[in-house]
Formats: sequence, C-alpha cells, structure tokens
Amino acid sequence: MAPTKQSALRQPITLKGSTDLVTEFFKYAVNTILFQRGVYPADDFHMVKKYGQTVLITQDLALENYLEKILKQISTWLLTGAVTQLIVAIISKDSRTPLERWVFDINLVDQPSQGSVGQAQTRTSKPEAEIQAEIRSILKQIVSTVTFLPIIDEPTVFNILVYTHESADVPANEWVDTDPLAIEASKSQQVKLRSFSTDVHRIEAMVSYRYEG
Repeated sequence: MAPTKQSALRQPITLKGSTDLVTEFFKYAVNTILFQRGVYPADDFHMVKKYGQTVLITQDLALENYLEKILKQISTWLLTGAVTQLIVAIISKDSRTPLERWVFDINLVDQPSQGSVGQAQTRTSKPEAEIQAEIRSILKQIVSTVTFLPIIDEPTVFNILVYTHESADVPANEWVDTDPLAIEASKSQQVKLRSFSTDVHRIEAMVSYRYEG
C-alpha cells in the first residue's frame, strides 16, 4: 500500500522572528539612505549580499555602533508592540534645516480571531521568499529616489526619531523628547514608497522632502 503523502503547513512567523526581520530591514534601509543621499562618503561603505541583491553598509565603526544601539532598542520596543514609527531625518549641517524625512510606519497585522482548532491549524505563514522580495523592492525604490529627489549640495547630518506609545519603557538618559524636524507644509513634497509585511508586522514607507520650487 503506497504511503499517504502529507503536506506540511508552514507555521506562522513568531513575534520574535518578525521583530528580527523588521529590525534587520531597518539596518539596511538606513544604510542605503545614508549612502544614496551622501550623508557619509561613499568610501565609508562596502558591499554585501543581502535579500538576493547587493546592498551597501557602513564600515565606519562609530556609525555602526550608533546604529546598533538604536536598533537594539527598537527591537525591544517591537517585541512589546510599543513602537509605531521610525523616521530618518536628513538635516543641513550648517543651518539645521530639515531637508528630508524618511518615514516608516510600523503597524501590527490584524491577527485572525481564535476559532476552532481546525481553523488555527490551517493558518499558514507568509513565505519568507515573498517577504524578502517585498523588502528588496523597497530598497531598490530607495536607490531609485535619486532620480527625483533634489540634489543635496551641502554638508548634511542625520537624526533618527522613534515614536512610541506613551506606555513604552524608555531608558532614562538615553532617549529624549526632541524636535520632530518637520518640513513646512508649503515647502514639502511627499512620495509614498512600497511596503512589506510579515505575519505580525506591516511596514509602510514614504519620503518627504524640501522643495523650494
């Protein structure tokens, strides 16, 4: 008698697994923005293979340590559902004028209601290949923004803003309330970017930039 073939269902990704994916995405997205917008010299970056494509990542130790510290805290807030938005603000070094705001909204995916045991067992995970393809599309789109974003011909610095729920546990002396670094509405243009999602989180991206035209 021939054995019965059984197809294994992919298990839904865990909160920890989704948090790791989202945190890693932010690492590569921030590096891509800093490289593409010339915040740091091109020589400060090196190429690595990730998501089936070549991405650039900093080899500046001070920047690497700074980003690692921020991403570690963001990971903690993701695990508790406390973080709602991450913003990379690019600012004029001399005038401190905000030039660009790269906004990543962080939402929890609606979980299916707990039905019967059979219903719970039939819920499958979003394929990792599909998640990586969505991330790849966002990173490619960030690279392509140089075709329409204004050329930045002055020295710049950046700041990372993180928005959390009021109940979030914020480490003392490490994070402070700060200026939102908003661009005046009359001088701001916005472009919505692609999004990606896991079984737990959905990340929606957009960039706003100063336009003096």
